[in-house]
Amino acid sequence: MADKLHFSLVSPAKELFSGDVDHVIAPGTDGEFGVLVNHAPFMTTLRNGVVRVLEGDHVKMRIFVRGGFADVTPAGLTILAEEARVLEDVKLDEVQAEMEATLLKIQSLDKDSSERATLQAHFDYLESLKAALVH
Repeated sequence: MADKLHFSLVSPAKELFSGDVDHVIAPGTDGEFGVLVNHAPFMTTLRNGVVRVLEGDHVKMRIFVRGGFADVTPAGLTILAEEARVLEDVKLDEVQAEMEATLLKIQSLDKDSSERATLQAHFDYLESLKAALVH
């Protein structure tokens, strides 16, 4: 189909989506960007946020990504995410519980602990994921 964009989104765990769509909106490091069929080639990094897959004006799927890269070529758009989750499969109460557990771990560590920065980054990711779920 020449009037559709081929889009695939892959995480280290699995391929979350592969197919032809009308439009994809992604959270680039420098701001959100949209890709339609025949878009000019480019590559960019992604920030934590929601990738929206559209059919016409309808959002077909929302996928939360934790960083990664987006590559637009004549063949389409490929997103390689550090981590990705289909938002309709994520439960808000589970994210909240994980946030609370992570915060308790952070608070139990010394301020100079090397693990603290890793846990803080995970907490920040969970906070972004929670915000995406409630919006």
